[in-house]
Amino acid sequence: MTASATADSLISLAARERRGGRLSTATMLTGPATIFVTIGLLIPILILSRYSLNQFVPGKLMVEALTLENYVLFFTDPYYTTAFYRTLRIALTVTAICLVLALPLAYELARTQSRFKNLLIMLVVLPLFVGNAVRAAGWMTMFGNKGALNFALQWIGVTAEPVRFMYTEFAVVVGILAVNLPYVVLTLQSVIESIDRSVEDAAFSLGAGPFTMVRRVLLPLALPGLAAGAIFCFILTMNAYATPVLLGGPEFVMMGPLVYVQFAAKSNWPFGAAVAVILMSATLLLTAAANLMVQRRYRT
Repeated sequence: MTASATADSLISLAARERRGGRLSTATMLTGPATIFVTIGLLIPILILSRYSLNQFVPGKLMVEALTLENYVLFFTDPYYTTAFYRTLRIALTVTAICLVLALPLAYELARTQSRFKNLLIMLVVLPLFVGNAVRAAGWMTMFGNKGALNFALQWIGVTAEPVRFMYTEFAVVVGILAVNLPYVVLTLQSVIESIDRSVEDAAFSLGAGPFTMVRRVLLPLALPGLAAGAIFCFILTMNAYATPVLLGGPEFVMMGPLVYVQFAAKSNWPFGAAVAVILMSATLLLTAAANLMVQRRYRT
């Protein structure tokens, strides 16, 4: 064996050892999180999926079976399909509004040179310190027939009688929007901060206006952040519980409260499990499809 061949074999061996070391290090770092996710997420999902195939018998909770009757009931009953489509519509609406409202604020937070920048970021984070139920209770005092909003409308003469805001889709959208907006703002702000400011200056120097710069430069570069914020907001809205219950009322049914009612109030575990599986499946499929579309667009 020549000296060059020996050197090549030693280099190859060292490279394999480095790869093996990196692999073992990565395994040690990701192993605990993987185990935790498997135990805390995948196993409950599998249990729910199995429960959804059982039969509900009043007085017996559920009977072991392998049937799709719970899924058939959901997709053939207009009450449940209406709840599903309402949840999907509200999730898409809240996500779109969140992106429109969050982008200017996130851009200002990312580009500001003010010494109060940390304070501004804290003001965005501050609502997250309050629970969803407490914030929904605050909106109830705002939207009530004798609440601040109706009082202001009547005081300035816009209406003579109280306007019904409570227990409407409008109240639910506003309440969920207030919950999700800080998450989207913080996601976009971190992404925009990573974009070199000189790229925007170059666009302006070439004659682009503010809207052209945003459309042709900022949005394409911030697309991964927009996708992450949109997916995060969509998932939170699809699984919202406290806000729809408090601001929507008992007649305003969304998927999250529907799951709770089946488990807690009606003790129909098989159907509740089927509703939960449908909700999780729809959320995962739609977010995965959106992520694939964004990745394909970003690569091109």
